[in-house]
Amino acid sequence: MRKVFKIDGDICANCAGKIVAAVEKLPGVNSVSCNAITYKFTLDADDASFDDLVQQSVKIFADIEPDAELVL
Repeated sequence: MRKVFKIDGDICANCAGKIVAAVEKLPGVNSVSCNAITYKFTLDADDASFDDLVQQSVKIFADIEPDAELVL
């Protein structure tokens, strides 16, 4: 399953890269991107674990960039 989420708040390119690197390590993730210019976070992951991976991504996002959040 692939889904694009809006990012609410400011995010820099460096933090976007850190978020991508952390989420890519999660088992079941096929691909991920985080664009600091368009404020979009794209997650492509296994259907069976997608909702869990979204929640883990939200936590990673909050840990790395507390001034921005994913709009679910």
